[in-house]
Amino acid sequence: MGAVPYSYFVRYQPDIGAALQELREREFREGRYNPVLRFPPRPVGPDSPAPGARHRSIREALRASGADGTRSILDLEQVSEEPRLGAVAPFPEDVLRALYGTTQPTREMIEQGADSEYLERGEGIYVVVYRDGRRDEIYFAGLSYD
Repeated sequence: MGAVPYSYFVRYQPDIGAALQELREREFREGRYNPVLRFPPRPVGPDSPAPGARHRSIREALRASGADGTRSILDLEQVSEEPRLGAVAPFPEDVLRALYGTTQPTREMIEQGADSEYLERGEGIYVVVYRDGRRDEIYFAGLSYD
């Protein structure tokens, strides 16, 4: 089986690490991770299934998911300045310019979905999303281990 992309939009806050941890907690509580949902939805929206957590903790869910990982943001535990396994890193500005013609993309631009070709298995990225020239959301995306 090939790696599975996943993505999320959350309200902007200056602390990317805090936004990541809040998102991870939300997705855990909602049960949107493997093995609860074999293939969680992409992107997550208000009508996405939410069967609830089936494990006592994120750590337990990670162990239960095995080599496949959770196929969700739960696999990405921290923020890093550079791409690496288990972390989200800022999407490079040169790639933002190449994809969107700007370093301040809107949600509509990002929803075109061109970012997944830049992702590596087990790694993730984040992008600050703009609306009317102001920071509005944070986009997190990753690619499952398998």
